[in-house]
Amino acid sequence: MPVHSISPAALKRALSGGETEQIRSWCAALEAGGVLYFPETPLPISADDLDTLLGQQQTESKLHKNIAYKPKSDELTGVDAKTSPGASVHQVHDVMRRYSQTVERFLTRFLAPYRQRWVLDYASYRPLEEKGRDLALRRRNDLLHTDAFPTRPTRGWRILRFFQNINPTRTRDWVVGEPFSNVVGSFAPGKLAMPRADNILARGGKQLATATGLAKLVPQWKRTPYDEFMMQLHNAMKEDTEFQDTCAKEYVEFAPGSSWMVYTETVPHAVLAGQYALEQTFLVDPAALVTPESAPVAVLEKMAGARLV
Repeated sequence: MPVHSISPAALKRALSGGETEQIRSWCAALEAGGVLYFPETPLPISADDLDTLLGQQQTESKLHKNIAYKPKSDELTGVDAKTSPGASVHQVHDVMRRYSQTVERFLTRFLAPYRQRWVLDYASYRPLEEKGRDLALRRRNDLLHTDAFPTRPTRGWRILRFFQNINPTRTRDWVVGEPFSNVVGSFAPGKLAMPRADNILARGGKQLATATGLAKLVPQWKRTPYDEFMMQLHNAMKEDTEFQDTCAKEYVEFAPGSSWMVYTETVPHAVLAGQYALEQTFLVDPAALVTPESAPVAVLEKMAGARLV
């Protein structure tokens, strides 16, 4: 899976020129399953905010593995006030709000071709060491997987995540796998049945909602055949020992003070080691893409020969 490194100088030239062919090229690479890597983050964290975040002493709770910020409701979850002597919950809340707003402003310029046709989803702070964590198999981060939300179906909208390694000294170590089409081909047909639009109903037995007019309600949509398949694929990848042991992998180390972005429902990925990372998620309308045919929903609909959302 290619990693495209973007220098500060190249970024400055592209942004100063507005919606350039270079930005469209980066968008196309991102949509095709590439990782856009900023060796020097375009969004530096202030010293005070960094001290607030690094001062968090999150416990290995099975309920909250991350600190999460929900922009729509301006709500913070996952902070344990008893283990955060260096900063109040209020301070952490302020830092996460600022971070979420800063990422959205940056991507509004960087992903100019999308024209903000996205839904701002959760931001998270990941203060725990990833290596050696004791988690249930389906919650493990160190196994290759593509992302799917069990409680927030995307209905084919893409999951874009912007990450930032705020660890002052250590890399954040990832492994990425083969392109989405290759991975799907190894699981379906065979290990997983291809989804069919006529045999999967939304949770609770209700008929699937249509997408028309619901663009602002993406997180509230009922599960579609697409969402069902993506959730099954996420689980099957983690549960398949042979796949984990034998699939093609590329190891990537993200330097301290760097940022990167990736469509995580497309790129098989795993986090092997690292501590202290920020992340902001967006749900992107596939129709806004530079290459809409690269969206997983388009790939799966072509394979299934049916509409899945």
